[in-house]
Amino acid sequence: MPDEKKVVPKKKKLLDPRDLTTCEATAMMLAKARNDGVELAFDRAQNMKACPIGADSACCKHCFMGPCRLNSKDPYSKTGVCGATIDTIMSRNFARAVAAGCSAHTDHGMAMLNLFREVLEGHIKDYKIKNVQKLEYVAKEMDIEVEGREVKDIAMDLYKELERTYTQVDGEIPFVKRVPQKTLETWRKEGIVPRGAMREIMELMHRSAIGVDQHYANITKQCSRVALADGWGGSMVATEIADILFGTPSPVAIETNMGVLKEDQVNIIVHGHEPNLFESMVASVAEPTLIQAAKDAGAKGLNLVGMCCSGLEMFSRHGTPHAGNFMSTETVLVTGAVDAMVVDVQCIKQALAQVAECYKTQLITTNPRARIEGAKHIEFHEDNPKDCTDEIVIQAIGRFKNRGVEVEIPQIVNSGVHGFSHEYINYMLGGTFRASYTPLNDNIINGRIRGVAGVVGCNNPRMKQDYVHVELVKELIKNDVLVVQTGCSQIALAKAGLTTPEAAHLAGPGLKEVCETVGMPPVLGLGACVDNSRILIACAEMVKTGGLGDSIADLPVAGCAPEYMSEKAITIGQYFVASGVFTVFGVTFPIVEGTKFHKHLFEELEQLGMGKWGFAIDPHEIAQLMIAHIDKKRAALGIDKARERVLMDMSDRRELDDVA
Repeated sequence: MPDEKKVVPKKKKLLDPRDLTTCEATAMMLAKARNDGVELAFDRAQNMKACPIGADSACCKHCFMGPCRLNSKDPYSKTGVCGATIDTIMSRNFARAVAAGCSAHTDHGMAMLNLFREVLEGHIKDYKIKNVQKLEYVAKEMDIEVEGREVKDIAMDLYKELERTYTQVDGEIPFVKRVPQKTLETWRKEGIVPRGAMREIMELMHRSAIGVDQHYANITKQCSRVALADGWGGSMVATEIADILFGTPSPVAIETNMGVLKEDQVNIIVHGHEPNLFESMVASVAEPTLIQAAKDAGAKGLNLVGMCCSGLEMFSRHGTPHAGNFMSTETVLVTGAVDAMVVDVQCIKQALAQVAECYKTQLITTNPRARIEGAKHIEFHEDNPKDCTDEIVIQAIGRFKNRGVEVEIPQIVNSGVHGFSHEYINYMLGGTFRASYTPLNDNIINGRIRGVAGVVGCNNPRMKQDYVHVELVKELIKNDVLVVQTGCSQIALAKAGLTTPEAAHLAGPGLKEVCETVGMPPVLGLGACVDNSRILIACAEMVKTGGLGDSIADLPVAGCAPEYMSEKAITIGQYFVASGVFTVFGVTFPIVEGTKFHKHLFEELEQLGMGKWGFAIDPHEIAQLMIAHIDKKRAALGIDKARERVLMDMSDRRELDDVA
């Protein structure tokens, strides 16, 4: 019998790099990688067809009688072996994505809280409380006595209170104290107030198993409960503790893109999500002995650069330059200039190990939760962090000395202003003595600002990198919608020049006037993925300030993740929807249109007093969906008509005071 020939799948003709990304530096390095014979995610995505059944969430793998495949074109024509309908299958799949996303943020938040405890107990000495004011503010919100007490005692009481976010099995998580009363009443009525994150995730995983919860609407309730345990729990704790320990961000001018790499310096990139690693890296690259070691190796110095979310936190706190977002993490290695890429957890492609090997770059994992085959592991311990980060610097210096590869750095550097925490927005609008959201609310009421949009999230290689983010935001600000951002979206907008005050000329006349008066960009960068909690706090503050309704669902606001790829994004979307925000996703959405579950998420949740989901791919269509929703909320508030501007003298003001 003749030997059977091995069938090799035929590869598609690859698209031009500039059809795959709007980032010129990324396009240049993608072209170089192809010339070098190195495959990157952009090309893998073209040669890997997405499963159409999985994309529609019409596949069930929750037991071993299947997997069962339903027909998304005729979704009610059959069921799974157990009898599960398309609505049950889709809601279970959606639920497990929400649980996974919440687990990621909750685990990160709990790690930050554990670090906080260890610092307080004196077991960790390299970190300390940097922002006592923030500590006391949060403590007061949690009804912890502050006056006349030692900082350590206040902090320990806060730790014990916030620990309930994760471990509590009954009651309500602490940060529901921040939720507007009407919004909280809706949650209580629907039975979706989170108890503790671990409790909620456990229950959702159980309920989505074979033979347990088999009603899509009931599963969705627990989805909301889990998601809220992330947004108002795990993520919010992570953000607040990071601010207390490492300082609350305030605006700083940042350089971004691959031009921040320096051929004559030792380049170290930190990529991941946990700021404690990066904070120690900042200390290590400032160590005089290590700087001298770099010079002895022929370098002019040590160049620390961020990528993705930990990079976003560091440029807001330290002004650390940023090399790019998620879809640029492989291409940056193609420069040959990266002497070490250091990673911890989340959004780290396994292929980085292969790409790093091709360019003789040290890929170093540091966290026991995230090891990669083929990468060097140097474990990070908070009780002695510089043991790890000093060794990383030494490894990077060794690679610089023996680079042995051609270095090609795209000489492209963009700048932007980032670090708009809730606290700074408050200060920016009113100064030290009149810090308030009143100017924001007033300008929404008078129509100069139409509304507020959160544009957040990842890149996805199924879309042209950054394109939808940029075009969407341009359309929003042109229509007087103020944009707030977190995650990789920030870098897309920074590269497009939209995060500088000078970008105000691209805004509509009302938003432009406000931006020029305050001296702010029309796009405000708030931080990493977990910092979506800052947007929730801002929404709550807008309600508290008054004039825009009694619930987050009343606000003229909308959210969007136009190029998302992570399960974390689904969780984030669901906690914004459950909080009352219309939330639009792009790329794809794992639900068959026309099903009962689709109608529940896209219509019925809003009827229950929450927000709702939306979906579109084209950036201009997304923008119109968001603007239409904002206009609907303005009309409901009675602020959809222009108001006459009246110049008031002192007698007019006295009359107003008398009425009041």
